[in-house]
Amino acid sequence: MVVQQYRDGGGARAVRALAAAWVIAVTAGCFGGDGGGGAGDGSGQRAVAADRPLDLLGRAADVLVEAGGAETRTSMETAAGGTRVTIRGQGAYDFRKQMGRLRVVLPKDAAGEDAAGAGGHRPITELLAPGALYMKNRGAGVPDDKWVRIDTTGLKDGNLVTGGVTDPMAAAELLRGAADVTYAGKTELAGVTVHHYRGVADLGRAARAASPQSRGALSAAAKGFSKDAVPFDAYLDEDGRLRKVRHRFTFSSDARGPEVSVVSTLLLYGFGLPVTVTLPDEDAIYTGEIRQG
Repeated sequence: MVVQQYRDGGGARAVRALAAAWVIAVTAGCFGGDGGGGAGDGSGQRAVAADRPLDLLGRAADVLVEAGGAETRTSMETAAGGTRVTIRGQGAYDFRKQMGRLRVVLPKDAAGEDAAGAGGHRPITELLAPGALYMKNRGAGVPDDKWVRIDTTGLKDGNLVTGGVTDPMAAAELLRGAADVTYAGKTELAGVTVHHYRGVADLGRAARAASPQSRGALSAAAKGFSKDAVPFDAYLDEDGRLRKVRHRFTFSSDARGPEVSVVSTLLLYGFGLPVTVTLPDEDAIYTGEIRQG
């Protein structure tokens, strides 16, 4: 294993699933591979390991924008008071438009209601857009044919954990805030050679360096989390494309509550995939009361 250290200046019930703001404190377990993919078209390959890790991570979001669309799998796991709850998602994301569509599966009984008649909840459809999160089948008294819209710039976590999924662009933009990075060598994800980096990102620094579309949400997270430091593991392929990233968030569920640990994992594959996301019309947005979970 190659280990190199780089530094830069600067710096259960704990799940509140389907509550009024639908704040889900969740975390992502590890995936064993990238869930699909292939090595891509192989064009423009470069010796990623030879580049300065801080520079590589700092431009990871830009490389994804160049790649366009991708398929994604997500996992988010929350640990508090000895209880662990995991939420999983799968879908596609357009990094140029910063829009995506995911199918999010809640664990059994996480919603506190029996929407499916068997102690579970139907999968939730989530649409991700700059500054907004749309959810359908979110339960809690919302009609089946209606969407709930949340302004992510008004969330204390900037939607890094609220929807049970970390927005893929936000996950990549967080790497712009990397301050300490260790290169841990090469490994493989579903047959694709990747370079593994470990480090710590600073939320405030990432927000300042983020694209205009992501800056509002990340700035909210920088103010809302109890710790600005976010440890991460990032895996980049030979073209500098982010294939997998795992972030570890820490925050308090309320002013007097215990700290909650959230591990969010994102896998990306199938680069170049055309992604079409159509946001719901205003008359499809639910504006009534949302029942407390």
